Amino acid sequence: MILEQFRIVEGVEQINKNMPRQSFVYACVSYLFVFPIFRFLFRGQTKGISNLPNTGGVVIVSNHGSHLDPPILGHALGRPVAFMAKSELINVPILSFIISACGAYPVKRGAGDREALRNASNRLVEGWATGVFLDGTRQENGRVNDPKAGAALLAGRTGCPILPVAIVNSHRAFPKGSILPRFVSIHLRVGELIQPPKTRKREDLTSKTKEIQISINSMLDQGLIKNLSLIHI
Repeated sequence: MILEQFRIVEGVEQINKNMPRQSFVYACVSYLFVFPIFRFLFRGQTKGISNLPNTGGVVIVSNHGSHLDPPILGHALGRPVAFMAKSELINVPILSFIISACGAYPVKRGAGDREALRNASNRLVEGWATGVFLDGTRQENGRVNDPKAGAALLAGRTGCPILPVAIVNSHRAFPKGSILPRFVSIHLRVGELIQPPKTRKREDLTSKTKEIQISINSMLDQGLIKNLSLIHI
């Protein structure tokens, strides 16, 4: 079983409490490209951003409704968020530079979950906020339907807290099978921090994963942000 394989991976260095410095490329991508698109074309708003720690490793966990999610989650929270990227992309000269500067970590096709876990753990140890989609793949209804234990396992292995984030409406903005996006509102609801599981036993990971699922789906149930006085950009 995957969880049993994960338990073989031993040892994690002490977590870096600092936040990796934003690279120039990351800042350009964020402020000149992603953020304007999120804020103006998709009328993006964010609520609860104060729940995000300013420094140190944190596992940012969200639902996954479209291809828009990684750039939005990676650039709209105010600090860099590292995501997994296919190793083939790292070999493309210009794209490699941009991906690396934005904190992505490479995983070889077919290498399995152990390498992904190791690379994600290393990012957390370095003090990165590291993004995980709880279902692993896009969901047509935009909700968390079939959560995987990877996020809880990452938190349990590194001792980093979990930050649940609900991406509201991205599945409507860019549905599966669509070629072009629809410019409907996309909002982010950021929940309160969830502490890592006490152990890496299956029952603790399952319980923590369920807690994360409930948190994200509860925020999705609240829908788009209506009270503008509560918005934190």
